[in-house]
Parts: sequence; structure tokens; C-alpha cells
Amino acid sequence: MSKSLEFLTEALRRLPGVGPKSAQRMAFHLLQHDREGADMLSRALHQAVSAVHHCALCNTFTEEDVCDMCSDEQRDRRLLCVVETPADQLMIEQTLTYKGLYFVLMGRLSPLDGIGPKDIHLEKLVARAADGLVNEVVLATNFTNEGEATAHYISEMLKARGLRVSRLARGVPVGGELEYVDAGTIARAILDRRAT
Repeated sequence: MSKSLEFLTEALRRLPGVGPKSAQRMAFHLLQHDREGADMLSRALHQAVSAVHHCALCNTFTEEDVCDMCSDEQRDRRLLCVVETPADQLMIEQTLTYKGLYFVLMGRLSPLDGIGPKDIHLEKLVARAADGLVNEVVLATNFTNEGEATAHYISEMLKARGLRVSRLARGVPVGGELEYVDAGTIARAILDRRAT
């Protein structure tokens, strides 16, 4: 295999879920059947890497100093939702139920992987949460071991500064049938039940 083809294959392997065979198939496809698509992909990657950076306030991806959401005067500045990734932020936005602001950690605490508080911008989060406008911080990290540990760490840190902290509810999914839901989820739904 040529060095350029090998380099392309290795670059494609960096994508999540892409193994050596898939990367090789993608490389061959782009060069054999879609050189125009390969050129477009190259230009799009170069442009994104050059233009996209972190919002000065919420840490999400943007091409401006401050992202559109942080600049939007219609957003409720008393609410700050903490998420792990921009993809999580997008999912919450798609619900059309949350109208506050965000802080994107760009990861989660994972001591085994060497990811600590500085790696997920917790100093920046504290500064944002303690700006005098925020009344409540909503922790919307994932319900994985690392996400739970991250939520607990942030909760303790913010409560010590006198901030009100809440966590996304957990439980049975909408449309879910109990006999097909795992016992842990049902147990959490019972513990987190609310009055009707």
C-alpha cells in the first residue's frame, strides 16, 4: 500500500467505531469512487479545524467568541445546564423544553484514563455558575459510572459555594413497558417517583 493511502487509512481509523478494515474500505471508496467527496471532506475538515473553537462562556463549539445561545437574550440566564458534550447539548435543545444556558464540559471525570477536574474545565464552570445571575445548575451528565462521578463532584463543589444544584431525573423511558425495562432502571424510577 502506498504511504499516502496508508496515511489516509490511519487518519480514518481515528474516527470512533472505525476499525482497520472499515478505514481501509473507506479510503479505497473515496479514492476509487468518490474523489470529489474526498476533496470536499478534506476542505470541510480543514475549514472546521481552522474556524471552530470554544465559546468563551459555555465552552461549546462556535466560530464566534461567544456562541449564539450565550448571545441570545431570550435564554433564561438563571438556569445553567451542564452537559458532557456538544452532542448532549444538541439533544437537550431538540426537546424544546429547556430555555436556559449551558456549560459543555467536553468530557467527564475518569481517573483511570487520567482525566481530572482541569481536563473538563471545572474552573471555568465554577466561574460561570457563580456569576451572580445563575440560580440553579442542572446536571445533565450521562448516567454512566464516570458521568455519575462527575455529577457528584460538580454538585458537591457548587453546593459548597451556595448554589442550587439539580440532576436530570431517571426512570422508565416514554413508551417503555415494564417487563422489558432492566431492574436498575425500575428501581431508580421507584426511588425518584413524584406525586401526580
